[in-house]
Amino acid sequence: MIDRVTRLEEKEVWGYKNVTVNEPFFQGHFPQYPVMPGVLIIEAMAQLSGIIIVGNREEVEKRNMFFMGVDKVRFRRGVRPGDKLEMHAKMTFHRNSTSTEQAKMEVEAMVEGEVVATATLLVGLFPNNETN
Repeated sequence: MIDRVTRLEEKEVWGYKNVTVNEPFFQGHFPQYPVMPGVLIIEAMAQLSGIIIVGNREEVEKRNMFFMGVDKVRFRRGVRPGDKLEMHAKMTFHRNSTSTEQAKMEVEAMVEGEVVATATLLVGLFPNNETN
């Protein structure tokens, strides 16, 4: 749900998603007044956040990222077809133990410089126990 990462630092990442009328969720949410579902805005911000903690492609295959909590979610206005959803995520806490890695992310999404959503995401990385 991210079209492009525009900037990446050690503990922060910026990116965006161009929201088009062709998105499948607009067919049912809502046909007369299409609005991007809030849960998908959170998912887009979470995917962007994952870039900070997951790292390179090799790491992606070794571990799975899961939500451990979503706090302080606020939606300030709707996201409509044609909007460019610009997102920013900042890691504010990080702990790495032998079996899991946990992080807290402060995230926000904006359209044309106006904040449309904010949240605090708690994520965990767990070993991928699949054997090939």
